[in-house]
Amino acid sequence: MIVDTLTSPVILFFVLGFLAALAKSDLSIPEAFAKAMSLYLMAAIGLKGGVEVASSGITADLIAASVAGIALSFLLPIIAFALLRSFGGLSKIDAGAVAAHYGSVSVVTFVTAKEILTGQGLGPAGYMVAVLALMETPAIISGLVLARRGQASSGATVPWHEVLTNASVVLLVGSFVIGMIAGKDGFAPVKPLFDTGFRGVLCLFLLDMGLIAARRLVQSRKITLKLVVLAIILPVLNGVIGTTLGTAIGLDIASAAALGILAASASYIAVPAAMRLALPEADPGIYLSMSLGITFPFNIIFGISLMAAYAQLIG
Repeated sequence: MIVDTLTSPVILFFVLGFLAALAKSDLSIPEAFAKAMSLYLMAAIGLKGGVEVASSGITADLIAASVAGIALSFLLPIIAFALLRSFGGLSKIDAGAVAAHYGSVSVVTFVTAKEILTGQGLGPAGYMVAVLALMETPAIISGLVLARRGQASSGATVPWHEVLTNASVVLLVGSFVIGMIAGKDGFAPVKPLFDTGFRGVLCLFLLDMGLIAARRLVQSRKITLKLVVLAIILPVLNGVIGTTLGTAIGLDIASAAALGILAASASYIAVPAAMRLALPEADPGIYLSMSLGITFPFNIIFGISLMAAYAQLIG
């Protein structure tokens, strides 16, 4: 399965971007176009997920997966925080900020995983898009609590408005609801745009993400070897926990793998925005370099296949 993943055009475009940045190529994607691609991908994945749920209805699996996702998002930062403090040697503030990233999710990792798994006959259930949206926020709360323990008078609060109105949250939830309301018949007229062109846009988007990830990693000056190790161990550990939990609550193999991939991913959009507001003293050079520069490439190239293989093994 890893060989199939590595030969997928979606992954190869990411590798191309990563290698181009390391070679100091001037290859770049215009920022406006990159943002447009991001909006398109989130709208497409939300719509298709909503349409699938409209066809299947609200099931026990959807409810169980949602509860499991929220629980993972609240609890995984605790494990990350302990490792970042004891092994990584980070301060309480930086450890809390990084831990929040590893409890939340990466939309792009999930979109890529869904495309790859579907191509291999392991398409996860449509309701996993709802689980994705639910897992973005709880980790922010956990990370802030961990970072501010014993500092009740600090005045730090959860930036609720910015968290709940974050572009990815609004677009994912909104397009998911639209898909549920429209159903298959309503989706049919726009299907050529949001379905047929999806893979091509994803390839170009991952080319851009490869460029950004490599450049972020090269520019970092505060990432120690221990933090590099943790940026690889945490997604594997979190992914195994998520996949095991998904299997234990009765999800099918593909959806259990998707839950594991969500648990393994690390946010580099929603959480950094929240941390800049709530923990301005935390170092972005650490949490962005770990989540975007190391964990994201690892998950795209290896993590997706590892969680899929593990789900098949235990399922």
